[in-house]
Amino acid sequence: MNEDKSARYHRLRRRASLASTALGALLLAGLVVSGGSTALRNMSASLAGGSFLLMLACYVALLALVSEALQLPLAFYQGVTLERRYGLSTQTTARWWLDHLKAGVVTLVFGLIAAIIVCSLIRWSPERWWILAAAVFTVILVALVQLSPVLLLPIFYEFKPLDREALVTRLVSLADRAGARVMGVFEWRLSDKTKKANAALAGIGQTRRIIISDTLLAGHSDDEIEVILAHELAHHVHRDIWKGIALETVLIALGFYLADRVLARLAGSFGLTGKGDVAALPLLVLAGGAVSLALMPLANALSRAHERRADRYALEMTKNVPAFVSAMKRLGAQNLAEEHPSRLVEILFYTHPPISARVDAAQAWATGKR
Repeated sequence: MNEDKSARYHRLRRRASLASTALGALLLAGLVVSGGSTALRNMSASLAGGSFLLMLACYVALLALVSEALQLPLAFYQGVTLERRYGLSTQTTARWWLDHLKAGVVTLVFGLIAAIIVCSLIRWSPERWWILAAAVFTVILVALVQLSPVLLLPIFYEFKPLDREALVTRLVSLADRAGARVMGVFEWRLSDKTKKANAALAGIGQTRRIIISDTLLAGHSDDEIEVILAHELAHHVHRDIWKGIALETVLIALGFYLADRVLARLAGSFGLTGKGDVAALPLLVLAGGAVSLALMPLANALSRAHERRADRYALEMTKNVPAFVSAMKRLGAQNLAEEHPSRLVEILFYTHPPISARVDAAQAWATGKR
């Protein structure tokens, strides 16, 4: 019964996500082809009074408002309707709106920063801008990974030092054994938003910390929490974060290169005045999105390989197969995980192996069939 319920839940989430992606792509393409993007640029220019930065800010804000108006029904369906229908949400509608507004502001700020960087580099170096942009965005990505636990996550979630001394000592000792110096163990308040559970080793360097959701603490034993954290520590041991950043760098570079080719070909079309025309920004976003979508199966395959290796590390480190198996099953039930997705769905959408595959692998490890 749970599997059927979870399959329906994930199928509906995938459909909504695909619809949102398609709608966004159609909006961006439609704005360029119809001349809507140039109209937004002209409106922004009239509001800016000759200031390029102000004009760019107005354009990005107007584009974000148009996109938000189109995407809002799907966002509400995914974030509220679907989560409540399947008994996962504990969040009030007002709290969802507040979080959605916060996310919109954060997205707008980062979108504006990205637009300023890209447009400035195109103006400065029309031929090599995409290489320079990839380098700049990689630096920004590293900074965000490091600062997210102290800068971004607190915007949306509450954190406090974990008040369970025995468990804290156990987890810090586990981290020390893995060679991961952590700055503390924190309780991550998820229960006022969702019944789902999670844990992570967030940040890098001086911001690295263990975060464990209150929903995980309430429903899992210390043994299960330890083996879950051992899995997260494996990503540190195997430098998976840096490998992920390297992969993102490649995707960013390819996306910018494709955007450069598209901009060069269409610079004189649809009312665009050149590569650096603000009205061409939707083409750049479309090019980057196309690269991400095309390479998503490869990225997912690499991620699943990293997750399988992290599971093996957790088993080798804790030698606690029963706790691993029970933790996976409990997490699967609590998060309404899809136990047996089709192979195609797994290839296209899954960054982690299905729960059933992870349990089977752990049981095989226990019997020496590794």
